[in-house]
Amino acid sequence: MKTSSRKKKVAKRVLKLPDLDFAKRAVLNTLGSPESKRAYEFAIDDFVAWYCSEPRLAFSKTVVLRYRLDLEGRRLSPATINLRLAAVRRLAYEAADTGLLSPELAAGIARVKGAKRIGVRLGNWLTAEQSQTLLRAPDAESLKGRRDRAILGVMLACGLRRSEVADLTVQHFQQREEHWVIADLIGKAAHIRTVPVPGWVKATIDGWMAAAGITAGPLFRCISRWGTIWGEGITEKVIWHVVKESRPRPGLPNCRLTIVAARARGCAAPQAASWNRSSSCWDTFR
Repeated sequence: MKTSSRKKKVAKRVLKLPDLDFAKRAVLNTLGSPESKRAYEFAIDDFVAWYCSEPRLAFSKTVVLRYRLDLEGRRLSPATINLRLAAVRRLAYEAADTGLLSPELAAGIARVKGAKRIGVRLGNWLTAEQSQTLLRAPDAESLKGRRDRAILGVMLACGLRRSEVADLTVQHFQQREEHWVIADLIGKAAHIRTVPVPGWVKATIDGWMAAAGITAGPLFRCISRWGTIWGEGITEKVIWHVVKESRPRPGLPNCRLTIVAARARGCAAPQAASWNRSSSCWDTFR
């Protein structure tokens, strides 16, 4: 009886740089959100740089525990440490799934616990007075000022991320039950939601559209130094500069956390609030 000369492929215990790079591409290909891809790529690159600087040991639970101790030594927040460890677990899973790593080692890495999160972070958001100062900062007489006020209004009153504001189009604004909403907004992790729009925000947007002559397509456009519209749409970096130029205090405020915190506090008077079935804080920053 003939014996097969074909040897059984044995999974590796020590991964070299080409193996790690292959597993990294496999991880990124499974992610749909650009933000998640950017975060996981940064986390995996950080781990690979640390792993290659250490004595070449097996990619195992012990090595990942040492990496966690290194992250804690850098005094990173628990949320950041847990994100880095999640990326490493995903890296081990994909390496085992493609036959680059032993399944036993991958299972051990998956059992590495993250950092404990004790207490609740205070956060960083604006008060109602600071939000009003932020909204009034752009010059309402100039075309750029009208655009900036509309951007800040959408961010503060609707709680949109910069990427979501940059992707807004005229077609996103629709009427539902006699109220204006941003319909079918695709956000982080490809989640689709509908966001109510206060009346004063819609009025600010209408003023910007009338001044810029925009009737379709991307809602916000770039403005040249001569005060004319050019290009199709804006980037997240442009929105970052809009907030930076209008900030009422040193340090960039988190406009999304501002509206979330305002909803939690219930800070607006009911008679001053616009339509919202779950909160009365839409007009707090008017």
